[in-house]
Amino acid sequence: MHQNRCNAFTICRFIGLNPSVFLLFFVLLPSVAQADWFQYTDTAMTTPVELEFWATDKRAADNIAESVLAVFHQVDTDMSRYREDSELSGLNQLAANGPVHVSSGLYQVLKKAEEVAVLSEGAFDISFGSVGYLYDYRERQQPSAEEIQSRLGHINFQDIVLDDRAQTVFFRQQGLLIDLGGIAKGYAVDLGIELLKAAGVSHARLSAGGDLRLLGDRRGRPWLVGVRDPRSKTRNVVMLPLTDLAISTSGDYERFFIDDQGERVHHILSPGTGKSVRGVQSVTIIGSDALTTDGLSTAVFVLGPEKGLEMIEKLPDIDAIIIDDQRMMHFTEGLAPPES
Repeated sequence: MHQNRCNAFTICRFIGLNPSVFLLFFVLLPSVAQADWFQYTDTAMTTPVELEFWATDKRAADNIAESVLAVFHQVDTDMSRYREDSELSGLNQLAANGPVHVSSGLYQVLKKAEEVAVLSEGAFDISFGSVGYLYDYRERQQPSAEEIQSRLGHINFQDIVLDDRAQTVFFRQQGLLIDLGGIAKGYAVDLGIELLKAAGVSHARLSAGGDLRLLGDRRGRPWLVGVRDPRSKTRNVVMLPLTDLAISTSGDYERFFIDDQGERVHHILSPGTGKSVRGVQSVTIIGSDALTTDGLSTAVFVLGPEKGLEMIEKLPDIDAIIIDDQRMMHFTEGLAPPES
């Protein structure tokens, strides 16, 4: 790497010093920082977190990375369905009894979830947790048809009442449970990017599972982001050159098991049936922030290729790639190759 430097004789001649005193002068100078790409990994929110950014000093980079990665653990503490002491768990326990005041971060995520739910006409619905909590993908457990039916009526985002002035949340019915697994990671990625910006970082890549956000470019070149083949752990179906964008992918391969009938039981549930969505293998959404792309990727997955693309085409500066269960790729007009 080229840096603007001059040797001892050049400096001595320039400032008129005798070379015999240069050693003392040199010792008093601060050491030159070594700029480079720095990479960090962690596990939080039940998913791998990866951070890469350009910085001028390793010690400073380490401090920045520590702050950014801590964001994911804090969001997990606040919004995890798996932690009994999380703010989300407390909300699920109390909100049907009366309005519950929540933190600004949780309220922001709930407002975005409401926005995507309205936009998708309920295809994205965080109250799917009312049934979703009955599934255990690690233990290969799923609820019976009777259990699903008994709780299906609790899935209704319109029964989640948000009061902007009081910053409170109220559930209109007992038994409603919310799950932020389809949107909270995107929120954490956005928070991490804001921290990087505040620290003066201009080139970065930050991901948590299927949610990724890019800050700037890769120092004169675009970042190359692969869209994974849903049936391969190593193969990408397409590579996208991107800068300063967010990209989120929802797939039926993230948390799943194959049941006794040979059916894939995965974590993206239809709010209408309480069962795993069929017809789609993965959805990738490209936009300006990860909170939005995270929610939209789940919404489009539930809607399917035709209705999903119809919704996305109405949104400015948002694009989508859908791979259906026949392994056919569908994408928005903004990603179409230019006509020759």
